[in-house]
Amino acid sequence: MMPKIKFIEADGKEHVVDAQEGQSVMQAAMDNLVPGIVAECGGFASCATCHGYVDEAWLTKVPPPDAAEEGMIACAYHVRPNSRLTCQLTVTPALDGLVVRLPLSQTSE
Repeated sequence: MMPKIKFIEADGKEHVVDAQEGQSVMQAAMDNLVPGIVAECGGFASCATCHGYVDEAWLTKVPPPDAAEEGMIACAYHVRPNSRLTCQLTVTPALDGLVVRLPLSQTSE
């Protein structure tokens, strides 16, 4: 069974997607056409257009950001303590049920 990830847009609309183990959370969103994940740099942590808020209940289950990710997050809009670049989060079975909220700045409207 594939891990499921729930993406919640800024307006509250939810998207639950199947993710392949080993791919990034960003790629799972892209594969399933989740609005708000643009991924302009293709997953190289150089644009912050895959910025998301990892639900507080999941923060201890994802590895901490490295220095490069922290630097790019600092350039994003609407940064919070739980901000992450979804391209830097690798899907594992332990992330089944992960919840990622999307910032208002990435609204598709």
